[in-house]
Amino acid sequence: MSIKPLVILPDPLLRQVSKPVERFDADLRKFSTDMLDTMYDAPGIGLAAIQVGEPLRMLVIDLAKEDEPKAPQIFINPQILSSSDERNVYEEGCLSIPDYYAEVERPAQVRVSYVDIDGKQHEVAAEGLLATCLQHEIDHLNGVLFIDHISRLKREMVVKKFKKLAKDRPPGRLAV
Repeated sequence: MSIKPLVILPDPLLRQVSKPVERFDADLRKFSTDMLDTMYDAPGIGLAAIQVGEPLRMLVIDLAKEDEPKAPQIFINPQILSSSDERNVYEEGCLSIPDYYAEVERPAQVRVSYVDIDGKQHEVAAEGLLATCLQHEIDHLNGVLFIDHISRLKREMVVKKFKKLAKDRPPGRLAV
């Protein structure tokens, strides 16, 4: 088990577009386990590789409730193929923007293609929380944060707060 340090706003790495995963090997398996361990430890329900400093198009999700067995999902090179006109609003938070939550409106359903840890291609039709979580994490892979979906005024206030916190924090990533 290896818990990775989280990249926290305003780190410019969070705005970087991630590169496709090309090698499916033991290193990728270990990294996916580290990502899951980091997500569970935080705790969170989703984590993109860029949030632990790796600009790879990879994310992990586990939407199991506390009293349910873990149900980890690994999405490599995910791509939204289509999204519904119908919209849903969820209160979102982010491990890279700790303790800040805001209501975000997104498509209610999405169809996503992705590759699993063994390199096999898949498609999933997602709705509800899974659809929201996939969109949130895929946004990370494109350098987009959930605060980009809220009003400019609120976003500027959040960024200002985190810039001030970053000045007061010792250099380096935030270990959880």
